Amino acid sequence: MAARRGGTGGGTGGGTGAGPGGRSPSTAARAQRRPRPAPAPRALPGLRALTPPIPVPAHRCSPGRLRSRTGTPRRSPERARHPRPRRCPGPLPVRPWPAGPGAGAGPPERPAPAGTGPAPSGQVMAEQREEDRDYREYRRLEDGEEDSPPGEEEEEQLLLHVTEGPTDSWHHIKDLDSFFTKIYQFHQRNGFACVLLSDVLELLQFLFVVTFSTFLLCCVDYDVLFATRPLNHSHVPERAKVTLPDAVLPAPQCARRLRGSGWLLFLLVLAGAVWLCRLVTALRRLVGYWEIRSFYIRALGIPAEELCNHSWQSVQARLLALQRRQPLCVPRRELTELDIHHRILRFRNYTVAMVNKSLLPVRFRLPLLGPVVFLTRGLQFNLELLLFRGPAALFQNTWSLRPQVKRAGARRALARGLARAAVLLGVANLALCPCVLGWRLLLAFFSYAEGLKRAPGSLGARRWSLYARHYLRHFNELGHELQARLGRGHAPATKYMDSFSSPLLAVLARHVGFFAGSVLAVLIVLTVYDEDVLTVQHILTAITLLGLVVTVARSFIPDEHAVWCPEQLLQRVLAHVHYLPEHWQGRAGRAETRAEMAQLFQYKAVFILEELLSPLVTPLILIFAFPPRALDIVDFFRNFTVEVAGVGDICSFAQLDVRHHGNPQWLSEGHTEAPPERQAEHGKTELSLMRFALSNPRWRPPPPARRFLGHLQAQVTRDAATAPASLLPEDSALAPEALLSSVLAAGGLLARGQPCSTASATASLLASLRTPLGTPPCAAPDSPAEHPEDSLSRSALLAEVASAEMSLHAIYLHQLHQQQQQQPQGPGPQPAGAPKHPFVTTGSAARASQLREMPLGGWAEEEEEEEEETMT
Repeated sequence: MAARRGGTGGGTGGGTGAGPGGRSPSTAARAQRRPRPAPAPRALPGLRALTPPIPVPAHRCSPGRLRSRTGTPRRSPERARHPRPRRCPGPLPVRPWPAGPGAGAGPPERPAPAGTGPAPSGQVMAEQREEDRDYREYRRLEDGEEDSPPGEEEEEQLLLHVTEGPTDSWHHIKDLDSFFTKIYQFHQRNGFACVLLSDVLELLQFLFVVTFSTFLLCCVDYDVLFATRPLNHSHVPERAKVTLPDAVLPAPQCARRLRGSGWLLFLLVLAGAVWLCRLVTALRRLVGYWEIRSFYIRALGIPAEELCNHSWQSVQARLLALQRRQPLCVPRRELTELDIHHRILRFRNYTVAMVNKSLLPVRFRLPLLGPVVFLTRGLQFNLELLLFRGPAALFQNTWSLRPQVKRAGARRALARGLARAAVLLGVANLALCPCVLGWRLLLAFFSYAEGLKRAPGSLGARRWSLYARHYLRHFNELGHELQARLGRGHAPATKYMDSFSSPLLAVLARHVGFFAGSVLAVLIVLTVYDEDVLTVQHILTAITLLGLVVTVARSFIPDEHAVWCPEQLLQRVLAHVHYLPEHWQGRAGRAETRAEMAQLFQYKAVFILEELLSPLVTPLILIFAFPPRALDIVDFFRNFTVEVAGVGDICSFAQLDVRHHGNPQWLSEGHTEAPPERQAEHGKTELSLMRFALSNPRWRPPPPARRFLGHLQAQVTRDAATAPASLLPEDSALAPEALLSSVLAAGGLLARGQPCSTASATASLLASLRTPLGTPPCAAPDSPAEHPEDSLSRSALLAEVASAEMSLHAIYLHQLHQQQQQQPQGPGPQPAGAPKHPFVTTGSAARASQLREMPLGGWAEEEEEEEEETMT
């Protein structure tokens, strides 16, 4: 092995010593020049069989780790012929390395020479295939060129890649996950200037909070400030009032008080260490963002001053075009929108899937409070540290799981280690609880005190909880897309929550508001009459508190002129958030439904209270609630992880694979083979697939997803044909909100006599949405050559159109699901579980014509068109 490593040093450099049998390094290199493929790797338990095997594993492709032409990487004996790599516009072909400990697998059809070790027997391979039969459909993405398997050392895991043109500075990308994530965050944070200013001000804010708090504790004489001790003004008799400088202690006295407090010195040292860590992190982040700024300018052709005129769709289109010209990821010739989302949202997709399967310990039932959901930013940080980023995490890097996670035999040992790590992390949180709690209290006081005095009703405003942002999030949905969708649903959700009122609280609030308002009115009149009233002790405090009581009391008094329909308001919420529990259907006016909705759409005051309690509750969850679920979480990562060449290990739900994760009750019957334990809850796979297809019109789904979307389009066309003509909107240029109002009004009018009329009304509006606002929904997104201002306006228009179409599809799919749930109770000869409408025959000419009339997401059924041409 030493001779083999020495032979890779190049034709001119010396080796590390004589080879076996006393041969010279050059002789050993020539003897080892012929590549010897290693035996095929063992299949990973719990994952799909990756057949046919290719010589490059996913974690080799996913980082896209490249070596610049000025570096001196280790080269295999096959590459030892060339002292320097040749320049080429794409990746250099890399031959398999000689077999050795830890080497990857070569092509299976090439026989292994003698001395490479016995190949796995047929019986062992058959057992492995039987063990992985549930994931046999997942394949690696095929590449035309062979790549180098991983060697024994990190330096042997580098790829040589020399590029030309505008991207010649981006050929040493160690981690494509971080690279694409920084590209996305750079766009969302509006460029380098905003990033720099934000990071600098955050560091100054930390210093200000620590310094100002220390000043208030050690350098203020509160006896003088509160006038409890008279101030000696004998040397200046004309001064009669106390000023702020009089209450500030001299610097020597302040320093003496500071040195006399040991715990305060400890906290200051700890705060200084935290600030230095944040400073180093900020500097490293700024260096990375400076490189991203250069990448935007030189590679993507987007100057810094024009970044605000480009949407993310435009940036993504330029990334895809750049990959076709100068590959960023060596093993992949083409980069798709789904690949970019997989890299940016790799960990987030796992978290969304675990919330969907109710694996994370965030839901509890307390004795007096009942069902409670607790998920804060502190708990989320600890869970991500425990599962993805910490030293005991299940991921060994940003793109691949630890090998132990993929072996079923190691599941219990790994679960015990994960539970032990959770307990240790909980103990660490418990030790740091006083410091974190004090910091949270200071930050909350400085952040919300002024706003509470200026607008006391701001604490009564509602916001989507952190749990709701995971529960309502689609797979492969970026942060700005989720924020826009939940922002559209904020107003309907507020109206729905305001539609509930308690008569008892309303009566009590009216009288409390009257009493507090009367006293407040008298104090205000006295203050206006004589301003010396303000000098009375605690008069300003009384005015502030009385104003707060009046504001809170008014929030419990309903509007006597408002007329609400809870069912229609809940449908409006569903149109934007796309997910609601099934048992809410027909029970929108129940108090139980409102209480569950309050867990998703909480008061701002509740959000602040949960964040303040997080340092106390998070250690308890990590110590007592997480360990019992450690084995289930380990099994989840093993069973719901697929390895994709060029991307790495990803959550299988993120593949949007209806065949393996679809639910037959959500219009995927006949398109899915998933058992109940592998189905996503609440139709998340189907809805996520539709949203991604609409948001990325140029993305071409795989055949199973294409067939499902085609079946959905055919179903929409069939239901639209049965709708009354009066339901169809006369104006084809209706705004998205008008379309939603039309479908809700039509559903409310027709749902009384016809059980299927609501779905038909929604289908008719979907059919009328072929050219909304004068723009087809399948129009291509921003092209790289388009003017930035036109690109931004076009992207905004397409986003609104896609949002309206997705809202209608969500309502339509929920209506079909509700009909299918109610179908067994209804009359009719159909057996239980049979679909309401017959499936359209795949490949028929009628379905092909319907698909061409109503494309979903911009893709075309080329296979169906070819079949139609054959039939004609």
